[in-house]
Amino acid sequence: MNYHGILIVLTLGFFISPAAPPSCDQVLDTAIAVATSPDSGPKALSNTEIINGLKTALNVGTDSSVSSTSALNGFYKDEAIKILLPPEAEIIYENKDKALVKALKLDEKIEDAILALNRAAEDAAKEAGPIFKDAILSMSISEGMTILKGRNPLMAESSAEFDSTAATSYLKSATRDQLRAAFAPKVNASLDKKLMGNYSPNQIWNTLSSGYNNVANKSFGMVEPMNNTDLGAYVTEKALDGLFLKVAEEEIKIRRDPWAWAKTSVGNILSRVFGG
Repeated sequence: MNYHGILIVLTLGFFISPAAPPSCDQVLDTAIAVATSPDSGPKALSNTEIINGLKTALNVGTDSSVSSTSALNGFYKDEAIKILLPPEAEIIYENKDKALVKALKLDEKIEDAILALNRAAEDAAKEAGPIFKDAILSMSISEGMTILKGRNPLMAESSAEFDSTAATSYLKSATRDQLRAAFAPKVNASLDKKLMGNYSPNQIWNTLSSGYNNVANKSFGMVEPMNNTDLGAYVTEKALDGLFLKVAEEEIKIRRDPWAWAKTSVGNILSRVFGG
């Protein structure tokens, strides 16, 4: 393992979890000090090069997250981020076995509606790519150093404990509002798009919710009706939650095994650090 490889392992991979040894900050500070010391030789890594390595890692991680969530079944087949019906629809689950609901086969339409919501999220997820790249590009050296130490520089109060998803936390702080603004119109358009045969998610949702409420309104109080919900806002927030969860998973992978990341990534910084 060469000198530069050791340095990046220390900065990107040594601290793999909040359970890292108490001396981890000291080790990182030492690694950075050695890397930037005038006595380290002409090939020593500068702060800029170290942060370029971090930015390359984040670009790889966010690209992977956007690709996986925007793929067919990226949300629907991933139980960790699969979008279920809105909280207002919980009442449908509670009454799905009642005879009046079963008579119209509304219980069978629940999974169709869930699939439709996830299709809308998958359709919108690709909007995140350029926004993530802009945030990563604009990251300062001081912010990058703070992230490498396991803290989010954009949080006014940060835990003293090492955060193995500090970069994800930073991206949330830097991009969530912008992502919401970009996702919302895309999600709403996707909800109206025919993503499942000849039906849009809104059509499928309306069939379920209006059908259920028609039953409830004629049930003489035996079945409680469902309140209206802002479906676009609900799917947008759930899509963002799922996307950031996948980004966090990628960040943890990189911190735990930067060597595996380096073998599959590209960029001049990798040739400099790992010798091509």
